Amino acid sequence: MMQGEYIIKQISIFSENKPGRLAAIAEALEKSNVNIYAFSIAEANSFGVVRALVDKPDDARSVLEKLGFAVQFTDVIAVRMKDQPGGLHEVAQILGDAGINIEYAYAYSGREAAVLILRVSQAGEAISKIQAAGGSLLRESDLG
Repeated sequence: MMQGEYIIKQISIFSENKPGRLAAIAEALEKSNVNIYAFSIAEANSFGVVRALVDKPDDARSVLEKLGFAVQFTDVIAVRMKDQPGGLHEVAQILGDAGINIEYAYAYSGREAAVLILRVSQAGEAISKIQAAGGSLLRESDLG
């Protein structure tokens, strides 16, 4: 299988860190019929970054930019992991042993397993190492 099929387009939305901003983002996505599969919020002083996996990233970007939000895409991978103690350790160990840095991560519990979303220093190498260790990755189409 080609590694590229496991690269997922994550949308990052930069916003002032103040009440109502997340509601404005969520409302814009709702009105555009964009479904959010997973998201995280990171804050830095007066600004925040909302990172999200959505079913229509190009539509999300377009609508949010029209509202004045700064938006960018980032390549991430989604690893299916055991939804039990040790699941995270297993994936982190594979990447650590390969010298691949996890820049940030967030997770959610999916229908069949927990899913770890990773921004890593070397996505192609991470995909190879995870697969070689028997790990399972998701395609963008598997998220919904």
